[in-house]
Amino acid sequence: MLALLAPPAPTAATGQVPAPWVRPAGQTVAVFTHVVGIPGGGSLGEARLVQPMLMLDAGALGDHALFRATLDLEGWTIANGELSPGSWGEGFMDRRHPHTYVHEMVLTGDDLLGRFDGAARTALSVGKGFVPFGSDDPMSRPVLRFPVNHHIAQILERAMVAASVRAGPAELEAALFNGDEPERPAQWPKLDRWGDSWSARLTLRPMMGVEWQLSRAKVASPEHREGAGTPNHKWSTSLRWERPLGGIPAYALLEWARASEAGGFFVFHTLLFETQGAPGRHRVYYRFERTERPEEVRTTDLSRSVRPHIDNQNLGITRWTVHTIGYGLSFSATGGAIELRPFAEAAAALPKTVTGAFNPAIFYGRTEIVSLSVGLRAAWRMAGHRMGRYRDGAVHEPKTAGSHQH
Repeated sequence: MLALLAPPAPTAATGQVPAPWVRPAGQTVAVFTHVVGIPGGGSLGEARLVQPMLMLDAGALGDHALFRATLDLEGWTIANGELSPGSWGEGFMDRRHPHTYVHEMVLTGDDLLGRFDGAARTALSVGKGFVPFGSDDPMSRPVLRFPVNHHIAQILERAMVAASVRAGPAELEAALFNGDEPERPAQWPKLDRWGDSWSARLTLRPMMGVEWQLSRAKVASPEHREGAGTPNHKWSTSLRWERPLGGIPAYALLEWARASEAGGFFVFHTLLFETQGAPGRHRVYYRFERTERPEEVRTTDLSRSVRPHIDNQNLGITRWTVHTIGYGLSFSATGGAIELRPFAEAAAALPKTVTGAFNPAIFYGRTEIVSLSVGLRAAWRMAGHRMGRYRDGAVHEPKTAGSHQH
């Protein structure tokens, strides 16, 4: 039976086989956000419950079988999206869309070949979740506000089969999956489109806490569920640092990505840097981002775009330069299993026209968009979660990094 509530400790010295284990976790964030410069002009404030998640990690057969499930309840709490200037995707503009209820459900077999592949370890993951591409999910990073590049830098909520080989500091992953993005929280991937898209990622870990990745993907018709849209070709590379500096736990991420559509007619670039220092109970973080996004034809609700989306509904490209700064104060209880973190976060965004007739200054009524968020993050046993790293994310326990990892 799955009897333990925590992953087993390393047993290399004893040679004992780790016992089966199960590890539940969860988090949510209560936040009030006020934005000056919304679609149509003016300002707006909203109080919401965001990122309400329940997670379950489990391991068996000496950790050769790993399971990750994540239930995301945003379809209930932010059915109309989260107020977030610059965000886009899945029919939302300037609001972050709710993720699907079954955010992840992945079974992984690790070290499947045993001694037959020598010192290497071969793994296979099957289920619904993040495909091996790009950087970590923003929900497992310090800044509450999602970056504009979310749909450029990650590929998530797909039905996938992914294989990986790890040898020393290097890991190579590849996956086949369905290209279509979900259109609503209760929707499942179209299995008849499984295998129309692929991704690959090379990761190097030259030393503890330092990680570099390079990714490539071809995503077939992501925004037209029936497959009538053009493919999206993606590149991504990032450098992640998670080591103490001067005795203070520190985290940093430098990321670049590129996506092209319609045979290169639309090309989107992103450059992002974020960092956090965590002296004691304090959390101080900053993000710089410069990302190009499509400007899609909107409905009578100016925060929604026409679906199904086809390429001739793009009105042009805007470039969003966003500075975000935040501070949180961490309080723990029950031996550190529960964390409460009140926080404040401010962002200033400057959108500019790159191509097309879309004029941000007219649409938003100002040239700079300012937002302020204050809230409380509540997390239970969330330390160490890195969504999309399925062969070791269930048992990885870093001491520093993003919002899931304190």
